[in-house]
Amino acid sequence: MIILIAGASHVGKTVLSQRMLEKYKYPCLSIDHVKMGLIRSGYTDLTPEDDDELVDYLWPVIREMVKTAVENNQNLIIEGCYIPFDWRKDFDESYLQSIRFICLAMSDEYIDTHFADIKEHASDIEARLDDSYCTVDQLKEDNHKVIEGYQKFGEKIMLIDSDYEKTIGDILI
Repeated sequence: MIILIAGASHVGKTVLSQRMLEKYKYPCLSIDHVKMGLIRSGYTDLTPEDDDELVDYLWPVIREMVKTAVENNQNLIIEGCYIPFDWRKDFDESYLQSIRFICLAMSDEYIDTHFADIKEHASDIEARLDDSYCTVDQLKEDNHKVIEGYQKFGEKIMLIDSDYEKTIGDILI
């Protein structure tokens, strides 16, 4: 089983992947680690701020890793914000039956009510060196983009709108 976890920044993709790793014992790959490895090694001139270009740059590599894992009957969790909205077009049914897609997003109300908590927990799993870009307005804009983008292609969104732990817990069942 391949589990793809997508969503905007700060929604808990890494927290969910860590909990899945602990529950299912599946290896986990952070697309951010691939991104930073390629950037730091000089294999690309892109920067961490080049989000749209990074989707196009990283997805072909991630896509082929998914196919390889499926072909080898391996389990893998892949999380990150660089999974294109139309990702399914790259897989035929024989692959899709082995892929579980999860998209996390937060409602405006949740962001308004829990912004301090979101910021407080931003480094629970990974250290964020600079989190100054994270504002209420930016979070709302990013979540709207994710919700609208994935829904356009028929994807279900796991909307965090009141109880973060319950939403994450429901996914783990």
